[in-house]
Amino acid sequence: MNRLTSTHIVYLVALATIIAGTVLVGSTGRNFFSTGNISDILTGTSILGFIAIGQTLVILVGSLDLSVPYVISLSSLIGAGIMANQAGNILPAVLLALLVSALIGLVNGAVVAGLKVHGFIATLGMGLIVSGYLGSTYQGSAGQAPLAFRLIGATGIGPVPVSTLIMLACAAVVLVLLNTTRLGHAMYAVGGDAPVARMSGVRTLTPVIAAHVICSTMAGLAGLLLAARLGVGSPTIGSQGGYDLLSIAAVVLGGTLLAGGKGSLVGTLGGVLIFAMLDNIMSVLQVNPFLKDVVRGVVIVVAVAVYARRRTVHRPARFGRGQAHRGDAAPPRGPGASRQGDGPARGDGTDARNEVPA
Repeated sequence: MNRLTSTHIVYLVALATIIAGTVLVGSTGRNFFSTGNISDILTGTSILGFIAIGQTLVILVGSLDLSVPYVISLSSLIGAGIMANQAGNILPAVLLALLVSALIGLVNGAVVAGLKVHGFIATLGMGLIVSGYLGSTYQGSAGQAPLAFRLIGATGIGPVPVSTLIMLACAAVVLVLLNTTRLGHAMYAVGGDAPVARMSGVRTLTPVIAAHVICSTMAGLAGLLLAARLGVGSPTIGSQGGYDLLSIAAVVLGGTLLAGGKGSLVGTLGGVLIFAMLDNIMSVLQVNPFLKDVVRGVVIVVAVAVYARRRTVHRPARFGRGQAHRGDAAPPRGPGASRQGDGPARGDGTDARNEVPA
């Protein structure tokens, strides 16, 4: 058990969830591994997966993004509004929605990295700005997605929805960025210790801004996929889903530290899968929606407690076995050795600081 990483643990929990789901769903007379049920679970991972991918990068650099639900709503409205049920407008609608989302992320990153405002406050303020714009501009659903675009949210290859395949492709690109590029390594370095990274020659502004831009762009993709499923844009679709806190919970469940500098995108995907399976199981069992939040909260608290205990219990010793501890007798010193904090010793054993200049 001591050799298991947080990623190993989260997938063991996912396996246990599958076993429990098989038993519980089977008790209702349904098959947990039926094509329809698997499709429902994978559909549940798609939207949350997009947001959790971006949230992982933001948390790795030591920040947070609470503006994602409002970016989702804005993206769905921009996309569906420009499409206006015209297939020829799909490409410009998608590009403009993603561009606006990226610009919001750019502002978030500039405020956090340039003005040194904590990500919690900066993105909360941006979220309130976008929320105010949505509330004052849109009174309800707007726009209409054409059939060609709606097929993205309604079709799949076997039990695997197209939206899930797109999410996994984005995850693969981000995984390559984190593991093989200088920018990815800089994200870990800045999140681990920004001053040390700066003194080591890492440009600390770029990783933070890039993380926020990618996070908002992923939220924009999630908004477009929701527009494809609903057929329209909605000013409340993001906030109603609670994707800000749920994405943070999935990232933490996957083993990423909220303090930044340590985490795994693969673990985040495992956390997303666990939440999707839990929602599916509780929906089949017709569990009270408020009780669902209780179960999610228990899972998050237990996971964080386990990770914290492992870091505390298995932390390497500060001193080696052969070194003296505080309160032990001091090791013998040679005639030329000086105490820690004393001045330089001379060859004759006297302290150079005790000499009085002529």
